[in-house]
Amino acid sequence: MSTTNQSKLNQLFSKVPQVTIFFWIIKVLCTTVGETFSDFLSINVGLGLPLTTLLMGIAFVVVLFIQFRSTKYIPLVYWLTVVLISVFGTLLTDNLTDGFGVPLEQSTIAFSILLAATFLLWFASEKTLSIHSIYTAKREAFYWLTILFTFALGTAVGDLYSEQLGVGYLGTGIIVIVIIACVFLAWKLKLNEILAFWIVYILTRPLGASLGDYLSQSKTNGGLALGATITSVIFLIAILAIIVFLAVSKLDLISKEKATPTIEPKDNTKRVWTQTISVIIVFLVVGIGGYIWWNQNIVPEVDSSQTTLSGQLNDFITIEKGILDNINGNNVSTAKSKADDLEHDWDQNEPKLRKIDRKTWTDIDGTIDEVLAAVRTKSPDVNKCKSVIQNSLDVLNTSNQ
Repeated sequence: MSTTNQSKLNQLFSKVPQVTIFFWIIKVLCTTVGETFSDFLSINVGLGLPLTTLLMGIAFVVVLFIQFRSTKYIPLVYWLTVVLISVFGTLLTDNLTDGFGVPLEQSTIAFSILLAATFLLWFASEKTLSIHSIYTAKREAFYWLTILFTFALGTAVGDLYSEQLGVGYLGTGIIVIVIIACVFLAWKLKLNEILAFWIVYILTRPLGASLGDYLSQSKTNGGLALGATITSVIFLIAILAIIVFLAVSKLDLISKEKATPTIEPKDNTKRVWTQTISVIIVFLVVGIGGYIWWNQNIVPEVDSSQTTLSGQLNDFITIEKGILDNINGNNVSTAKSKADDLEHDWDQNEPKLRKIDRKTWTDIDGTIDEVLAAVRTKSPDVNKCKSVIQNSLDVLNTSNQ
């Protein structure tokens, strides 16, 4: 290799950070922000899912372009890209679920396939999935595409278990922590480090999302009621502080020795493939088995003769009428409080109602999201609130007949 090419290669060795404890801390912080900041823009600011997705998509593409143009690892640019891809990945799943009515089970399967395909194409092309080898544009493209799908998949899995199956935010977070601990133990017992890294990377998404929801959601929803705004600000400040620390200390720069690509021995490659297949089987068995068991034993039983939501929606109609009365009476604070009650009761009954009539539940869920977004804005538009609440009541009343 010529001196010039070697120099260029050395410059590109540090496109991504070293995996240290700071890496995982900031990764969880970023995923938490991905959950809370998307809610903040969509609901608190009142932009709605489509506009929020468009704006965050544009911001993500711009920052990603800057990341690709850089010739070395720049903490601020790299982690800003992670924050934005976290938000965009979250919104991607949310749009499929709330905007197009795609079941979380289907989103989980789809993103799992896309992630697996990305890994396979990456390995087939580059013969490695190590983040220590991200020194070409192609590898970096595979890297960011993989990360996008990990965030989208993590959102789908997290929402599936925490909300749809009723495990709850805290419960889901605890489950993920236990799994991560098992992976750490397996790594200590010679699980391939690259395989272990990507497993944990995927799992930190539902962990961060559960943490974000637990901190931001109201107490009636099982959270600490910090709100999306405060939670986002706290975590963004924490992220910025760590980025500044890393930029100054340079503790997360990948050394030249670690960045230099190595060829895995043939027998080691076979061992990695064996471990990978074993891990996939374990996750499929535990994930699908857990889903089936929880769905059959924990989710409320439904009368087989109940095939519609008729008679099941009285409480939600009452709450929405109360919200409308308070909006008409210019009592915004009480309306917002009742909006919290509406969200809590709707989420609590989600497993049961979904089981009865998934399509109708999805339609109603969309109108309730519009009500929550309109009422929870800083300065609610009275006419808009009345319009979306009345629309939601019409859908509820029709479905309740």
